[in-house]
Amino acid sequence: MKVLSIATLVSLASAVSIDLAKRESPLDVKLEMTGNTAVKAFITNTGSTDLKVFKTGTFLKDTPVEKLKVFQGDAQVPFDGIRLRITTASIAEEAFQIISVGETVEKEFDIAEMHDVSVGGSFDVVSSGTLSIAEVNSTELTGTVSFSSNVVTIEVDGEAAKKTRRNFLNKRTVVQSGCTGTQRTATVNAIANARTLALAAASAANSNNAKMTEYFKSSTAATKSTVVGVFNKIASEAASTTSGASKTYCTDIYPACDSNTLAYTLPSGSYIVNCPIYFSGLTALTRTCHAQDQATTTLHEMTHLTQVKGTDDYGTYGYADSIALSAARALNHADTYSLFANAIYAGC
Repeated sequence: MKVLSIATLVSLASAVSIDLAKRESPLDVKLEMTGNTAVKAFITNTGSTDLKVFKTGTFLKDTPVEKLKVFQGDAQVPFDGIRLRITTASIAEEAFQIISVGETVEKEFDIAEMHDVSVGGSFDVVSSGTLSIAEVNSTELTGTVSFSSNVVTIEVDGEAAKKTRRNFLNKRTVVQSGCTGTQRTATVNAIANARTLALAAASAANSNNAKMTEYFKSSTAATKSTVVGVFNKIASEAASTTSGASKTYCTDIYPACDSNTLAYTLPSGSYIVNCPIYFSGLTALTRTCHAQDQATTTLHEMTHLTQVKGTDDYGTYGYADSIALSAARALNHADTYSLFANAIYAGC
């Protein structure tokens, strides 16, 4: 059995023995089942200093992001929620939560909402990954802390799980009409610019070994082939705004937008949503190294599509933390692709 955590690849020694390969961390996470598919997480700061944790995109915030992994036997149950891109500039204070030394924060969620466990039976549930942090008196992200939970084995009543899932899906707002006016213009231009960036990045991936090593930690033929393939699929998807594998919206149809979320993707539904700050807080295309713009945000979201790559975020955002990822994670990390494309365009 193999477990892929929220943001960390974890290896299972066998179908009955799970090795979470915990790293030393000031966060202790324990999972407890409180119902058929209901889970409570207890997050305790066991370190020597208070932690100011960035909540957006994590299990600390009540949005439909990946909060844990679910397995039945050797098979991972697909995650049906959203993947998002977060602004790393001018982050609002409200996006953080301070967990004091010795404090325990409790969060509850239901695995049936974003994982189809309606077949019932035995499942393994685990949560592991990273959380971005800032200094207590600042809102600038300074790094990450890792966490690994215990593994919980549960017996699921399939019919009850099916009802929970149906009730959750029915909460989604009705899909609204497409982008209009200036938002439509910005979206169409971003898609066109994303195609231009992707084509240039695909070419550079084949020829610029230094940049490949900087961002993807490798310049082997296999790595180049994967990266080029992803960028070519983005270029193909961005070649038209009237056809393709995905749909793009300018209204929060899940809903999941907040003051720090630029855009999000629902891979299982093949749609991308541009949030309000995508239009108000980003330029169309920047030549500033490692900066965010509408084009690279659209490119980032396209990598999340299963038809392109099905990338993860690993709770890791921005250049400094992205280039610290392992080669395996970098190859499946949405921000790494957008940062690489930006670097090629901006001449970083």
